[in-house]
Amino acid sequence: MPYACSSMVTKREFLPTVKPEEPLLYDLTSTYFEGKADFIPKAKRGYSRDHWPDCKQVVVGLVIGREGFPRAHEIFEGNTQDRKTLASMLDLLEKRVGLPKGSTIVVDRGMAHTENIAELQRRKLHYVVAARQKERDRLLAEFETIDGFEEVIRQPSPRNPSQKKSSVRVKAHSINNETLILCISSERVEKDRAIRVKQEERFLRDLAKVQARIQNGRLKNDVKIGEAIGRLKERYLRVARYHSLTFDAKTRQLKNEPDEEKREVAASLDGSYLLRTDRQDLSAEEAWRIYASLTRAENAFRCMKSPLSERPIFHHLEHRVESHIFLCVLAYHLLVAIETTLLRQEIHTSWATVRDLLATHEIATIVQPTDQNGVLRIRRSATPEPDHRVLYEALGVPMEIIRPVNTWERNQPNSD
Repeated sequence: MPYACSSMVTKREFLPTVKPEEPLLYDLTSTYFEGKADFIPKAKRGYSRDHWPDCKQVVVGLVIGREGFPRAHEIFEGNTQDRKTLASMLDLLEKRVGLPKGSTIVVDRGMAHTENIAELQRRKLHYVVAARQKERDRLLAEFETIDGFEEVIRQPSPRNPSQKKSSVRVKAHSINNETLILCISSERVEKDRAIRVKQEERFLRDLAKVQARIQNGRLKNDVKIGEAIGRLKERYLRVARYHSLTFDAKTRQLKNEPDEEKREVAASLDGSYLLRTDRQDLSAEEAWRIYASLTRAENAFRCMKSPLSERPIFHHLEHRVESHIFLCVLAYHLLVAIETTLLRQEIHTSWATVRDLLATHEIATIVQPTDQNGVLRIRRSATPEPDHRVLYEALGVPMEIIRPVNTWERNQPNSD
């Protein structure tokens, strides 16, 4: 089973090596405690993804393969920043399951900082990461044309043939030994457009304040005026690029000339996000699909937190907390194994559907009187329905989920 973890109960785990061609998806979440957690050194208050900032928590890092199987996990202190965990996780991953040079690490924008990219390059690892918002706004100028985008063909899930997938367009651009992939999702257009419009309103409002300071004589020095203009452009990178600001020293006027053509291009890029990769062998669509597989890690956290009851944690001893989280990860491993086993037999169903269906296969107790003034209790499973049989056969599970158990009870005579 392809998994390793940090818990003391798993020091003798199974440790298969990681294949270089297998993308490794790394993400983090937090899980909170009920109670003071005074005896758990890693329990601290920090950014709560569960929206319980008043509770102590720990941060859980999880590495999974592309098929969804956990490869390793680690528990960090509750106030640990995402960006500070990558180097530690790479060390632990290399120690436990191996991390060959040339492996591809996939992380979200929370870890896409300069020091982490440098760390991946130092270890001779490839990466596919989402650029942070400021980087995206700065690099959007490299895509100041709507030409060259290609549509990603997204098939509906076999579990839901009527599903309507959002459209995604991608475009690649090489710069400084990196490939930038601009992705535009129809799902994000409205939200992104609202953010851009709001940012432009703020830009124009702050621009008017600078113009008023110049007119009122409170801002006279030309150098200071240039600095104020520079700060405006730096603060509003995304919208400032289609506004031309010029200051006339003679008339003391700060003029703004919007570039409508660039604004139209910017509007066409609403709903976009930027990916970065050092792999030159990937097309724009392949890089997007690798990054999109990061949703498997997000789904893993959702499964562990709700149906597998990772949160909240009620334990108050460190080794019990580690064991609790380990068992949740191990349960998720089993969950993925069930789904993968079914998928390889062309049975497209989710764990939730399997669970709900098998919950209808009940165990009954049959009570029968005997001719010896007693009672026979027979505990056995009901006859499986055809849908049950399909799943049991695919998973190699016996049709009778328990062996029949017969219990004899003799009625005690009444005593006056």
